Amino acid sequence: MNREEPKKIAAISTVIWKDKASHARTIVGKYLFGFNEDGQEPRPRSEVVSLYTHQTPDDDISCDWGRQTGVPVFRTVHEALTLGTEDLAVDGVLLVAEHGDYEFNDKEQKLYPRFELFLQIADSFRRTGRSVPVFNDKHLSYSWVNARRMYDLSKELDFEFMAGSSIPVNYRAPEIEFPWGGRTRHGVVVAPGPIDSYGFHMLETVQCLIERRTGGEIGVEAVQCLEGEEIWRFLDSTPWAQKLFDAALARSEVPQEDPRGDDRAALFRVWHCDGVETAIFRLPKGAGDFCVAVDVEGCDDPLATMMWRGKPDNRSFDCLILNIDEMFHTGTAPYPVERTLLVSGILDFVLESRLQGHVRLATPQLHIPYQVDQRSFHCTGNPPEPWRT
Repeated sequence: MNREEPKKIAAISTVIWKDKASHARTIVGKYLFGFNEDGQEPRPRSEVVSLYTHQTPDDDISCDWGRQTGVPVFRTVHEALTLGTEDLAVDGVLLVAEHGDYEFNDKEQKLYPRFELFLQIADSFRRTGRSVPVFNDKHLSYSWVNARRMYDLSKELDFEFMAGSSIPVNYRAPEIEFPWGGRTRHGVVVAPGPIDSYGFHMLETVQCLIERRTGGEIGVEAVQCLEGEEIWRFLDSTPWAQKLFDAALARSEVPQEDPRGDDRAALFRVWHCDGVETAIFRLPKGAGDFCVAVDVEGCDDPLATMMWRGKPDNRSFDCLILNIDEMFHTGTAPYPVERTLLVSGILDFVLESRLQGHVRLATPQLHIPYQVDQRSFHCTGNPPEPWRT
């Protein structure tokens, strides 16, 4: 059987380290060298035909990869999209701006230049008079204003836009899905990691389930960040949260310490416009996996699972690449970019709440409605054995 003609993709990234993990090293690497990164099948259906890297420290591997594969490495985003000509010469753009030597602001957000690189991509679309689908890894931007501008530009220039992380599309243990059109009132996540970069993962962990509820998502009316003893006062006084917290934590496969002894814990409270409320517990010491529990009307027990994250062999990005490739080949994103827009905004305002002394912030900016269809977008079945090591 003949292989389908691959779509030509420009890979725009912040850094590709030689000996350290980065999202671009894994995602772009799998496009260049196959899912097993050995130069053999299986491969993504699309083909990276140009590279641009924002930072090139001594241990950057971009140029080595270019020489090894024959893929040109360009000095500007525009050249990567046009292959050094005056016309757009690719069928899609892969923007992976996670990792690199960038500053943090006072909200503990790392100032990745996703917005700035996206603007350069959009500028090339304007200059050439043509647009193609774009995938943006993780947040749209650390800044709500910039995230909204990215979304608006995709509508203005009329190109398909997809974004987000690997968590919502990865394997689940046990395999579950929120019933499409079902009803829920509450959700809880327990997860480890940094408050910004993993905070995005945590919010997506529950959002990809509750967005399937009856009526779809209609937006978020308020958020709040709590720390210290206020976290446990909330849990002790909120029966639904305690029940879902216990159900989620029970799904973790990695041993963890007593959550209440975690001096770096944080709680994100999110109030949705239709009355749904979620509580996201960031527990760097007290959680080992991304675990979630939601109540479902008509069910006695919560729906609870663990969603796989990065493992040493980096197979956790395979599921995400399959979904990215679907967009590049069909011209339609499998799931709405509005989810990433909403979650990017929630995280920015949650961290603003933290900076302002843990106040509850009204978020009329986040009245963002969207719906998903009945399909499930995550990988099912048993994950590859190396993931279990």
